[in-house]
Amino acid sequence: MTATTLRTALVIGCGTAGTSVALALTGAGVDVALLDEDPQALAEAVALGAGTGWTPRRPPAGIVVIATPPSAVVDVLHQAQSRGLGHVYTDTAGTKEIICAEAELRGCDLKGYVPGHPLAGPDAPGRAAADAGRFTGRPWVLCPYETTPGWALEAAAALIGLCGARRLDLEPHVHDRVAAELSHGPHLVAAALATRFARSSTALLGLADDALRDAVRPAGGDPWPWGDVLAHNAGPVADVLDRLAGQLTRAAAVLREGAGSAPLELAVLLEQGRQGQAALEEARELRTPRDARTGDRV
Repeated sequence: MTATTLRTALVIGCGTAGTSVALALTGAGVDVALLDEDPQALAEAVALGAGTGWTPRRPPAGIVVIATPPSAVVDVLHQAQSRGLGHVYTDTAGTKEIICAEAELRGCDLKGYVPGHPLAGPDAPGRAAADAGRFTGRPWVLCPYETTPGWALEAAAALIGLCGARRLDLEPHVHDRVAAELSHGPHLVAAALATRFARSSTALLGLADDALRDAVRPAGGDPWPWGDVLAHNAGPVADVLDRLAGQLTRAAAVLREGAGSAPLELAVLLEQGRQGQAALEEARELRTPRDARTGDRV
């Protein structure tokens, strides 16, 4: 299957991610149906032009995209497969290892399921941030099973291509470690930092510069879906926090000891941080879209 032969899709879950997928597919000429247990969420997505409400009269979709929180993916997948809502199924959840294992234990049809995750920022409540171009040029991770057939991968690849993303194949545990390092751990760090200012005076906060605002910006995400994601990736996230906590604890000890070597010891940590920041900037500048039809394997 190629991007041009993906004719129909069903998107289950009309949050930011699901509505953005639907908008991208609709814009590419795909006939998109929408499902959401919240009638208002569904109505808002339809009003945005993301698709039409699903009805039992619709034939099975070429692909079903499950855009729900991680804790709901396997239940929704099992129910959708039991009802025969589509030929191929994928999801957009930000964790993969637990979902992949639970889908197998639950007895889901693994031949028709390709676990996925578009790396385009966290989902948000409502449709306010939905955008057809949300995934353009961004990585879209697939975590296929060893037994995943080619036709299922082709359908998932077609979806990625129509959304303008680039495919990247990862093992589920590798995906979760990467997500913990690059997103989940930093989100909790930003939240912890931002708590310092929740009850500060406006006069004090008015002195803050953009660097601090940038540092705590991830903390503005909806806490409920984020809590679900973090709980599903508990081990890798805890490992990241333990390492960070160790570095900060050591820095605090150096400051309290007031030794003559404090400037040098702190400078080592600060230099490592500078190098990390520079590496992130370099990676952003070098990032270029690749052919979404062929997956990079890490």
